[in-house]
Amino acid sequence: MNFFDNDLTTIHNQLVNKELTSYELTKQTIDALKATDQKIDAFLALDEENALATAKAIDEKGIDAANLLAGIPIAIKDNIMTKGLRTTAASKILENFTPIYDATVMEKIHANDMVVIGKTNLDEFAMGGSTENSAFKITKNPWDTTKVPGGSSGGSAAAVSAGMVPFALGSDTGGSIRQPASFTGVVGMKPTYGRISRWGLIAFGSSLDQIGPFSRGVKDNAALLNILVGEDKRDATSVSGHEADFTAKIDAGVKGLRIGLPKEYLGEGVQAEVKEAILAAADKYRELGATVDEVSLPHSKYGVAAYYIISSSEASSNLQRFDGIRYGVRAQDAKDLNDVYVNSRTQGFGPEVKRRIMLGMYSLSAGYYDAYFKKAAQVRTLMRQDFADIFKDHDLILGPVAPTTAYGIGEDVTDPLTMYAGDVLSVPVNLAGLPGLSLPAGFANGLPIGMQLIGPSFAEATLYQAGYAFEQATDFHKQVPTLGGND
Repeated sequence: MNFFDNDLTTIHNQLVNKELTSYELTKQTIDALKATDQKIDAFLALDEENALATAKAIDEKGIDAANLLAGIPIAIKDNIMTKGLRTTAASKILENFTPIYDATVMEKIHANDMVVIGKTNLDEFAMGGSTENSAFKITKNPWDTTKVPGGSSGGSAAAVSAGMVPFALGSDTGGSIRQPASFTGVVGMKPTYGRISRWGLIAFGSSLDQIGPFSRGVKDNAALLNILVGEDKRDATSVSGHEADFTAKIDAGVKGLRIGLPKEYLGEGVQAEVKEAILAAADKYRELGATVDEVSLPHSKYGVAAYYIISSSEASSNLQRFDGIRYGVRAQDAKDLNDVYVNSRTQGFGPEVKRRIMLGMYSLSAGYYDAYFKKAAQVRTLMRQDFADIFKDHDLILGPVAPTTAYGIGEDVTDPLTMYAGDVLSVPVNLAGLPGLSLPAGFANGLPIGMQLIGPSFAEATLYQAGYAFEQATDFHKQVPTLGGND
C-alpha cells in the first residue's frame, strides 16, 4: 500500500469492496515501516503482533461501510497511554512503564476499529522542538535526514511524511503538532483547548496541552478529528455541545471569508522564503474569493517569555509524580528517602526536562511568583484579547508556523534560548486556547514550508474548509520526500 497515492476514501472503498483486507493493509504497512524506519527512527515501539490480531478481528467482523476509519492503521505519540503497550514519554524514568489503561483517545480509536501500529518518538515529556531531546533516539526529517523533523511530535510527523502510516496522533503544548507538520510537509491540527479529552495524556502544561491528528491531506485530518472530540467526565477541562462533522462543509470554498495577516508574523527573524510563501498563500486566498488584510497581534512578542514561564511552572508541578516511589525508574544507590527522590530524578530525567523543572520552580517560588508567573498570566490575558479583537471582524488568521524551515540535527540543540525563540509564532495559539491548522504552503531549498490557519474557539470546521480550499488550488501536498520511495 502506497499511502502517498491513496487517500482515506480510496483505501476505505478497497476495504469495503474486499479488494483489500485490513490484515493485508496492516501487514503491508508493517513490512514497509520496518524498511523505512531504519533511516528515519520515528518509532519507539512497533506493536506488530497485536496490530495483526486486531486487523484480523476487524476483517472477521466486517468493515463498516459507514465508518471511514475502520481497518486503517495509525501511529500514536509515546506520551499517550496505551494499555499493555509500553509508554515512555521518551524518558529513561519511564523506560519500562506499561500502562494498565487506555487514554480516552485510544478508547475512541479502538471503538472505531482503527489499527494501532506502534508508538512514536518525541522530545522527552514533549519538551522540545526538534525530537533531539528523546532519551532513546533522534528522529530524522524524511525530506533530508540531516535535518530535524521538528518537535515535540517529530516521530508522528515523520512517520506520516515518510509514508509509513496514513495517520498519527500527537500533542501540542506550544506548537508541537503544527511545527513538525510544517517541517515535514504534512497536515497537523491543534484543536481548541478542551475539544479532545486529555485523560491519559502524560501532562506537561495542563492549561496548554491538546491532543491532535496528523495526516497527509486536510480532508483525512478532519475525518480523524471527527471521532476524537467530545466531553469526557474524567477530564474536567473537556467540553460538550460542540461536536460537529468537520467534513460536512469542507468543500464550501472561501468566498466571503475574512482573513487577517498579522504584521508581527512576517517581521524580523522570519526566513525570506517563508515570508514569500505566506504572502503567496494570501494572494491565492484572494484569488479564491476571500479578503485578506493586515492585522496586529501587539502582545505576541511576549509570547515566548510568557509561555516558558507558564508551561515550565505547570511542568514542575506535573512532574512531581515521577519520584521513584510509585512507578518508573527507582535509583538503586539510595540510602534514605531523600536519596530515592533525588537520585531517581537525577538519573531518570534528561537535561531539558531538568532545565524546565528548575525554571518552573523558580517562577513559582516565594518572592518571584508575582514578578514571573503572575505577570505571565496577565500577558496571556492580553494575548487572548488581541485575538478576540481580530475575530470581531475576521474569520481566520493566516501566518507561518515557524520562522524557518527545518534546521540541521545538532545545530541548535545546545542553545536552548535559540530553540525557544523558534516557538514565537506557535505559542500564542496555545496561550489563547485556540485551534490552529498547519498545512504545506511551499518549499525552500527542498524543505517544506508550513502555513498556519488560526480561528476562534471551536472554529475547526472553518479552518478545515479554508485549508482544503487552498490544498485543492495548489499542489504542495502532492510533493513527497524521495526517501518515501517516490521521486
